[in-house]
Amino acid sequence: MNNDPFLFRESKKYKNPIPSREFILAYLDKLQTPIDHNSLFKELNLSRKEHYKALRLRLRAMERDGQLILINRYHYALPYKCETMKGFVIGHRHGYGWFRPEGQISNHIDVFLPHHQMRTIIHGDYVLVRSFCAYKNARKEGRVLQLLKQCKDQIVGRLFFKNNTKYVLANDSRINRDILIPDDDSSNAQVGNIVVVEIINRNEYCAKGIIGKIIEVLGESMLPGIAIKVALLTHKIPNIWPDNVEKEISNFLNFSGKISEKSKKGRLDLRDLPFITIDDEDAHDFDDAVFCKARKNGGWRLWVAVADVSYYVHPNSYIDKEAINRGNSVYLPSRVIPMLPEVLSNGLCSLKPKVDRLCLICEISISDMGKLLDYKHYEAIISSHKRFTYNEVSAILNGDKVLRILYNPFIRHLEELHKMYKVLKNARNHRGSIEFDVFATKIIFSCRYKIDRIEPIIRNDAHKIVEECMILANIASALLLEKSKIPVLFRIHDSPDNINLKELRIFLDRLGLNLTGGLKPSSKDYANLISKIANHKNKELIQSVLLRSMKQAVYSSNNTGHFGLGLKVYVHVTSPIRRYSDLVLHRLIKYILSQENNTLTNSYYRYSSSDINFYSAQCSMTERRADNVNRMVSDWFKSEYIKDYIGEEFNGIIIHITHFGFFVRLDELYIDGLVHISCLTNDCYKFNLLNQSLIGKNFGINYRLGDIVKVKILSIDSEHSKITLKLVKGK
Repeated sequence: MNNDPFLFRESKKYKNPIPSREFILAYLDKLQTPIDHNSLFKELNLSRKEHYKALRLRLRAMERDGQLILINRYHYALPYKCETMKGFVIGHRHGYGWFRPEGQISNHIDVFLPHHQMRTIIHGDYVLVRSFCAYKNARKEGRVLQLLKQCKDQIVGRLFFKNNTKYVLANDSRINRDILIPDDDSSNAQVGNIVVVEIINRNEYCAKGIIGKIIEVLGESMLPGIAIKVALLTHKIPNIWPDNVEKEISNFLNFSGKISEKSKKGRLDLRDLPFITIDDEDAHDFDDAVFCKARKNGGWRLWVAVADVSYYVHPNSYIDKEAINRGNSVYLPSRVIPMLPEVLSNGLCSLKPKVDRLCLICEISISDMGKLLDYKHYEAIISSHKRFTYNEVSAILNGDKVLRILYNPFIRHLEELHKMYKVLKNARNHRGSIEFDVFATKIIFSCRYKIDRIEPIIRNDAHKIVEECMILANIASALLLEKSKIPVLFRIHDSPDNINLKELRIFLDRLGLNLTGGLKPSSKDYANLISKIANHKNKELIQSVLLRSMKQAVYSSNNTGHFGLGLKVYVHVTSPIRRYSDLVLHRLIKYILSQENNTLTNSYYRYSSSDINFYSAQCSMTERRADNVNRMVSDWFKSEYIKDYIGEEFNGIIIHITHFGFFVRLDELYIDGLVHISCLTNDCYKFNLLNQSLIGKNFGINYRLGDIVKVKILSIDSEHSKITLKLVKGK
C-alpha cells in the first residue's frame, strides 16, 4: 500500500483509501495465475472491514470498465493474459461443455466451459471466448464473451408433458436443456411422439428453457427408418440434394453413361490394359482399378487408375459446394449417403466393367525389394475388364478350381498382383508400418431392415492387395505434391502422447508384454509388439488397447508425417468419389501437370493456404461425423437385434472399464454391453485409472481388461442403444 505512487491522490478522494487501480493492475501483471478477492485483500496488506468492501467495489468497477476479467466467478486476471478466440460449443450431457477454436480438429486443445458458462448457450453455437488457466498447470477454462451465431440446426427428440408444460428432450445428449413447446407450436404431436424441433426463441427464456416449434412428427417408436433419420439429424448429416444441385445433375443425365469424344482428347488410351476392380459384394461406386506386370530387370510396373471426378465436378459449382458440405460419403448398415449425386458416384465416375471411363493414372515402378523407384501421373481413358469381389479373388488365389476356370484370362494378372503385394508387405514391415488386424463386424439383413445375423469381417489377401496398391499411389502422389511447394492437404497421424503411453504400458505389463522405444516409441516398436501377440489369446483386446493409445489421423496443411504407416509424407488421392480431400488433391495434381503439359484439360485448380486450412478442418470434421453416425445407427440395430436374447446368458470378455462399471463383448453375438457398478453387489468397488481395473475395497476382488466373465442380458434401451448386463460368473 505504501508503495502505491498514487496514494496521495487516493487519500484526498477517500476517507479510507485502498490501493489505486494502477497499483492493482501493476500487481496483477506480476502474477502468473488469476487471484481471488480474499487472497488479493491479504496480499495488499489490507485488514479493515471497510477496506474489504471498498476493494470489492473497486474490482467490480474495474471489471465493468474492462480493466479486469472475472474468472470462475471469484478470480480476477488482466484481459491481455487471457486469450480471445472464436469457435464452436460442444455440449456435454452433464451440463458443462467445451469450446473448440474455429478451424481446429483435435480435442486436445479444447477449452473447458463450466456449468454457469453454458446457461445461455447450447451445443453448436458459434461464440467468442476468453480462455485462461485458473491454476498453474491446469487445463484452460473459458468465459463466453459473446454469442456470435446461434445454432439453427433442427433438433430431434421425444415430446413430454409435465407441470402443464409440453417440452422436448433432445435425443442428442450434448443438448441437455428442455425445449419448451407452446400449444400453438405443437403441430398436433402427442405426448411420447418422436419429433423434429426448430428453435424459435432463446434470448428471453434461456434461463428457464429454450422455446421451440415442432415442424415434423416422426412417430411413436424407433422403427428402422426413424432411427436412421434421427441419427442423420442428430449428427447433422446432409442427405437431401438442394434444388440447385438437382438442376446441375440434370446436365449429366443426357450422357447416358457414355464418354464424349471431346472428353477423351489429350488423354492416354489405356483401354487395352486389363484393369480390374476389387471391392465388396455390395459396392456400387468403384473409385479405383489396378493392373501390374513384371519388369524385365526385376520388380513391377503398377498402374493405379482413379476415377477422374475433377473433370465433372468443377470448383464453386453447386455440386462441388454440396460435396464440400458433405465432405465424404456416409456408409450406414442399410444405406449410403453419397458425397456426389448417384449419376456421378454410381454412373459416370464409377469404374464399371466394359465401359469407357476418364481416369487420373498413377504409374509406379517398383523394385524386386518393394522399393518405389519412379512414378508419373497423367490423364487417361480406361475400360475396366472385370469387376471382382474380395472373396472371389481370395478364393482364386487359394486355388478354387471352379473360379479359376471361370476367370482363367485373369489368373496370371491376379497372381502377379499377389506376388507384388507380398514384396510390398515385407517392405512395409521393414519400415515399421503398423498393421492392425482390428475386430470389426458386419450386419446382415434379411428383409425390412430385420437383422439376420452379425458376423465378423475377415480381411483376406485380396483386401490387402488393394490396400498396398492404394498406399503406394498415395505415397507417390504425396512425393509429387510435396516437391511442388504449393499448399497441400496432407494426411497426418501424430505419435501417441505420454499419458496414453503410460496407461498402455501398465496394461501391457500386467500381461507380461513390453512396448519398446521408451518415451517416444516409433511405429516400428508398435509393429514389433503386434507381431509378438499374433497368437496371443487376447490378441483382439490388446490390439484395441494399442489402437486407443494412438491419436486419430486427420487432414492438415502442415505435414508432420504418418506415424501409423511409418511415412514422412502421405496424402489421400484414391477415393475422389467418396472423399472430398481426394478431389482437392486431384485438382492440385492436375495443376502441377498443367505446368508441363498444355494439352491437359481445364479441370485443375491451385488452392491458397487459407483454402487448404479450411479443407483440413472440414474434411477431418466430416470424417469424424460419418464415423459417429455409423456407430449410432449400428448400435441401434444391434440393440434391436439383441432384444430376442433378453434373459439369456453368454460368455464374454471385458473390453473397457470406467468408474461406473465395465463393458463386455459377448461371444457369438459380437455385441458390447455394460455391467454397471451397482450390479456388483459382492463388494464396494473403486475404479483404478492407472491399472484400468475395478478393485473391491473389502475383499480385493478386481475386474480388469481381458478378464473372461459370464453375464446375463438384463435389459435393452434401444432408443439410446444401451445394453445392460448382469454378472453371473466372474471372479
